Amino acid sequence: MIDKNGEGIVAMITAHGYIDNPTFRGMRYHLMQTFDRIYILDLHGNANKKEKSPDGGKDENVFNIKQGVAIFIGVKRKEKSKKLSKVFRSDCFGLRLGKFEYLNANSLEKISWKEVAPTAPNYEWVVRDTKTKAEYEKGFSVAELFPVSSVGIVTSRDGFVIDFDKDVLKKRMTDFLSTENASEALAKFGLKENLKWKVANALKHNFDEQNITPISYRPFDNRFVYYHDDFIERSRRDVMRHISSHQNIGLVTARSNKNPETDHFFVSKNITEAKLGESSTQSAIFPLYLYSEDGSKVPNLKKEIVAEIEKIVGKVSPENIFDYIYAILHSPSYRDKYKEFLKIDFPRVPYPKDAKSFKELIALGAELRSLHLLESPKINQFITTYPIAGSNVVEGLAYKDGKVFINKNQYFGNVPEAAWNFHIGGYQPAQKYLKDRKARVLSNSDIEHYQKIIVVLAETGRIMKEVDEL
Repeated sequence: MIDKNGEGIVAMITAHGYIDNPTFRGMRYHLMQTFDRIYILDLHGNANKKEKSPDGGKDENVFNIKQGVAIFIGVKRKEKSKKLSKVFRSDCFGLRLGKFEYLNANSLEKISWKEVAPTAPNYEWVVRDTKTKAEYEKGFSVAELFPVSSVGIVTSRDGFVIDFDKDVLKKRMTDFLSTENASEALAKFGLKENLKWKVANALKHNFDEQNITPISYRPFDNRFVYYHDDFIERSRRDVMRHISSHQNIGLVTARSNKNPETDHFFVSKNITEAKLGESSTQSAIFPLYLYSEDGSKVPNLKKEIVAEIEKIVGKVSPENIFDYIYAILHSPSYRDKYKEFLKIDFPRVPYPKDAKSFKELIALGAELRSLHLLESPKINQFITTYPIAGSNVVEGLAYKDGKVFINKNQYFGNVPEAAWNFHIGGYQPAQKYLKDRKARVLSNSDIEHYQKIIVVLAETGRIMKEVDEL
């Protein structure tokens, strides 16, 4: 429509994910080129993110949908301008009825708008604390520190090439390769082809048990994968080769995080599945070492950043730097203070203050790393019980009074509520591990492993508090 001043005005309802999701940076930039002024009234109500009002109260959607909603108003003058538009935004939280009343009572002129200063590369339409942003950007990016990295692998057929049991996977692959033709294999194994992968081609593969390798599939849930390009859609072999056949560790984190918690930080010594460290998008792995064909290794660290760190704290090892970073990423105050920036790009980490605090943080980071890799001797000091004999079949989960019931009678006892609800990468490992084994019989190894997970989660919570004290 055209108003009395000759300005074109466009108004529309949109998903508020467009406002700050890096995926839509091109759309935001295009709209800023198109209009002279943009107004965003974010009505929130994102059930997927479990949004709440700033006061902790309920925040409801204006529609019966889970995705949050925003109102976009674009203003275009008659005369052309090469400048990017100015962007303003306002937020409306609360109950649905309250939002309707707010919309009825207000207009473009009455709403209190805050000007946004979108910047490259993402051009988010979000009000940022410029002082906090400047402080955050003084740190080094893990993407700059670790020059070689990759998103985790994508198989496009997890149920076929990944399994809990190595022998089961071996039998499935050999059975597949013994089928007579593609039609039989498609029907027998429930497979789906695509432009890149055809069963007829895969049947030409020669089975090699050495291709079966551990994979970090979900936090504390390591499985086995038949790791070969004949079966894997995106093997990321250029990076994963530094991990799959060598003793190495990698930092697992993500470029973007859509989950309510800022918790997309983990570690792995295996090749990783793409959603290991971030359930809503994809996570990447940054290996600590790079290996040559002769078995020699060099640190996967940018020398200039290492030199800056050593100016402050003296000579350091690659593991020292890794553990320092890992400690910082597990600081609750760091996660809270910089959450808006941690959700839109790989994390930046502050340079150490001094040698003393650096050394203390290294110790805590090393302890976290050892726990998360399930290498710490502490994981065998169970704090939980499994007192009732039975079928050990996971029929359904229920948490009550510190007990995690896997069926009507059997349960893990003395499970702290904090461990039960603990988040890593958008997952709750104490719940996810058992949910993924529904209808399965837990082996003695599975039962012990679950008890180890509870120890790790409880210890992680304790160490995170210690990190914050530093």
